[in-house]
Amino acid sequence: MNPFFFIILFALLIEYAVSVVANLLNLKSLKSDPPPALEGVYQPEEYRKAQEYIRTNTRFDVVTDTFSLLVLLSFWFAGGFNYLDQVVRSWSFDPIVRGLLYIGILMLGYSLLTLPFSIYHTFVIEERFGFNRTTPRTFLLDRIKGLDLAALLGAALLSGILALFEHVGYQAWVYCWLAVAAFSLVMQYVTPTWIMPLFNKFTPLESGELKEAILNYARSVGFPVTNVFVIDGSRRSSKSNAFFTGFGRNKRIALFDTLIKNHTVPELIAVLAHEIGHYKKRHILQGTIINILHTGLLFFVLSIFLGSPGLYDAFYMEQQSIYSGIVFFGLLYTPLEMVLSVIMHALSRKNEYEADRFAAETIQHPQHLVEALKKLHAGNLSNLMPHPFYVFLNYSHPPLLQRVRAILRNQA
Repeated sequence: MNPFFFIILFALLIEYAVSVVANLLNLKSLKSDPPPALEGVYQPEEYRKAQEYIRTNTRFDVVTDTFSLLVLLSFWFAGGFNYLDQVVRSWSFDPIVRGLLYIGILMLGYSLLTLPFSIYHTFVIEERFGFNRTTPRTFLLDRIKGLDLAALLGAALLSGILALFEHVGYQAWVYCWLAVAAFSLVMQYVTPTWIMPLFNKFTPLESGELKEAILNYARSVGFPVTNVFVIDGSRRSSKSNAFFTGFGRNKRIALFDTLIKNHTVPELIAVLAHEIGHYKKRHILQGTIINILHTGLLFFVLSIFLGSPGLYDAFYMEQQSIYSGIVFFGLLYTPLEMVLSVIMHALSRKNEYEADRFAAETIQHPQHLVEALKKLHAGNLSNLMPHPFYVFLNYSHPPLLQRVRAILRNQA
């Protein structure tokens, strides 16, 4: 009896079962009428459309999760991990190259198997509900660019990790931690300038009423705005969003063109104030520190299990290797990752409340933030009354009703 086999299998099945239960509870919580406090968010026809959108996406998620689990279990039980390892070993490359090929083939294979689901979601579900603006050419180019980045950046980082564990031994986890932490910090700096523009066009906000209002607000809260950009989000979807990314001189606030189109200037300032609130409340620094600590924990625990023969036996491996051990540890780490994700979601929801409070206290009228949030949810066909358990597991933002109540309560 191999304990690793049963722990990993149990973890995968529990994760799947919990996800299915949460989805079913979320479907069951759908109401025929919106809550009284949010009656003005949707017109009746749009509310019914939102309910159907939620049902369709939930069913689709269950199908994709089921498919992914069945593929993984079938590959595992058929000895696929060992077979691939023997094939890669037969090519007589050094361990680092073997590791890159092994993990790369697994990732590419999974991407190809799940590609039809991505195509269906984009060109059938999103199209049906009026969101999709992605052309087949853009969809294909996005996938190619993503693969290129994974091959370039991911391979370089993975090579370093494999080399350290291969040659340094037990203490390699410390060097891997430092290397990945440094890589993450560098990526935060370069992503807004080099990576994100590969997928979207960032255009500096033109002079006018909106830009002047943004600069005036930024000065009032002591936030040095130099980079406010408009993203051509409408190339891919009619959904709206805004976000803050980067740090130092490369930090930028980005507003989707769809957001600008659908909101008034005071509402856009409210959205912007929320994003600045994350910066002023040090949520970005907090997230960076937590990610670095999480990376350290991950590599420390990995170093403990990499040398465990039982971990490899659980996957019917004839020979041990660093690269296959990393893959198997990712599956063994599932239970702890579930717990950490729930904690991180809870912290994120807390931060969203704080950013809302900052915005409500620094803009002219808190009601502008409420109206902006209502429009965002309506435009994205969001669930107004998600089940609490589903929120607990999956939501990085509080549901709209809770956010509106908190804003109004803090201003009372």
